[in-house]
Amino acid sequence: MKHYESKAKLILHFLYGAKRYFVLSLTFAALVSLFDMVNPKIISFTVDSVIGSKAPEIPAWAMKLVALLGGISSLREHPLRIALAGAAVGALAGLSRFLFRVCNSRGAERFVERMRNELFRHIMYLPYVWHGENSTGDIIQRCTSDVQTIKRFVSEQLVQLVRTVILIVMSIAFMASIHWKVMMGSAAFIPIIVAYSLIFHTKIGSAFEKADIEEGVLSTIAQENLTGVRVIRAFGREMYERERFEKQNTYYTGFWIRLMKLLSMYWSTADILTGLQVLAITVFGSIAYINGTLSVGGFIAMTAYNMMLIWPVRQLGRVISELSKAGISIERLRYIMNSEPEEDEPGAVEPPMDRDIVFENVSYTYENGSGEVLHNIDLTIPAGKTVGILGGTGSGKSTMMYLLERLYKLEPENGKITIGGVDIADIKKEHLRKNIGMVLQEPFLFSRTLSENIGIAIEKADMKAIRRAAKTASIDDAIESFTAGYDTFVGERGVTLSGGQKQRTAIAQMLIRKPPVMVFDDSLSAVDAETDMKIRHAIRESTGSSTVILIAHRITTLMNADRIIVLDKGRIRESGTHEELLALGGLYRKIYDLQVAGAEADVS
Repeated sequence: MKHYESKAKLILHFLYGAKRYFVLSLTFAALVSLFDMVNPKIISFTVDSVIGSKAPEIPAWAMKLVALLGGISSLREHPLRIALAGAAVGALAGLSRFLFRVCNSRGAERFVERMRNELFRHIMYLPYVWHGENSTGDIIQRCTSDVQTIKRFVSEQLVQLVRTVILIVMSIAFMASIHWKVMMGSAAFIPIIVAYSLIFHTKIGSAFEKADIEEGVLSTIAQENLTGVRVIRAFGREMYERERFEKQNTYYTGFWIRLMKLLSMYWSTADILTGLQVLAITVFGSIAYINGTLSVGGFIAMTAYNMMLIWPVRQLGRVISELSKAGISIERLRYIMNSEPEEDEPGAVEPPMDRDIVFENVSYTYENGSGEVLHNIDLTIPAGKTVGILGGTGSGKSTMMYLLERLYKLEPENGKITIGGVDIADIKKEHLRKNIGMVLQEPFLFSRTLSENIGIAIEKADMKAIRRAAKTASIDDAIESFTAGYDTFVGERGVTLSGGQKQRTAIAQMLIRKPPVMVFDDSLSAVDAETDMKIRHAIRESTGSSTVILIAHRITTLMNADRIIVLDKGRIRESGTHEELLALGGLYRKIYDLQVAGAEADVS
């Protein structure tokens, strides 16, 4: 994986394909500054040598242009020529500005397009555990707000910084050619303003970082509430969540108000400094004029150049102060881009997946150190057989399947899992996951039609295959009862469907792939017992030689499995067929008596 040791390397990576546009924009920015420098010279020459009688103090190439216009005497008779010359310079400056904007805009859009694509591509390959450690709201905030902050910095502020430096250098050079002592009076304030900006920048950087973090918290609260709106309403928690959001929003707003006060102090002080700069050029220029070392035209030109310097220098301070915000945003994106994606081991293979699955002395502890989830699991799941896994909440049932799909990483010292004798760590991830179908208790459905959701796992799914999978999952009748049928649009996360309908849609989504290994992770918990039985019977009829792993809390879901595993606190406590486990009289029997005998008592 490519590692970005510095912020600059990351920015250069994102700039691939856009750099030429920024180089062109800076070239045109330099031309704009050059043309802007020419007009005050034309005014100075006009006042001193055309209106007045002072000998012209302009370069030899400029005198040749004057000669082409008919000479000074001709210009006195036809002053419109001078106006046209000024207009021509202005037109060239305008054209350069236009080309600068076009190149800069193209570069900016190419830059932000690559940023978004690279971030999305990288995030898609980050481990499942990483997504569990980082909130969705914060990730979205990094990929939207921080991306825009960096775009503004590179396309506006950084370009403006280079443009300002060019303008400052040119202004000082032109002013020095007229009167270097007066120029020094103006230039003396530039390092003061820049130094003040740098001091401010170092103090305000942590405040901008805190603002980004608090914005991420606010985004997370909003995202969680929008996603879980049905749960919130079902439990009448609207007021609580509203107060929680408003509390965070009030804190975030207050923090920005305090930050704006600091920025107001900064800009107010900068106003005073630039005012003093104007005063200095006026005083020193007047003294030079009285002493006869500066002409009227020269004084006008010096004032014009000084006015050109005021705003760019102010902008320089603003750019430096914004650097802190951009620096924090770049660091936040660097965290994502430097996070290790999932990668196959060298020489990873694609073995047949219709083989025995073996857990050999597998133990697992969550990375946050919350305790051991699995302990010395030894289990063989014969190919083509149905194995049921029964256990309470936190017993490690789902963790076993996440390890099987390599969603969780199993370290070598904690055992190994093999398929057909091949360690899953040596199998290509894409091949492994393509051949292991998993349906979760809380399936995720996309904002698409039902037919698109069912067929999403394969490249080209025809309606015949979609309907066949839907019938096996006992969802076809329900879909046909909808007005739009299979074209019914499913809301985000499947909010237009009931819990059972979502689970059955997800089952159909997996069945259409016909993977050699099928995992049902408590995916029948939201359907009634009769539908549960119909689905299990249909799955037995349709899975053929597939290996089926059923995870459930309900014994009736598992009782027809070829083998049933009872997990308790991360350990295999019992193993056998339904009849063998009942005869054993252990934990399975107790659960059976509670569920089946209790249900019969309720019915009677």
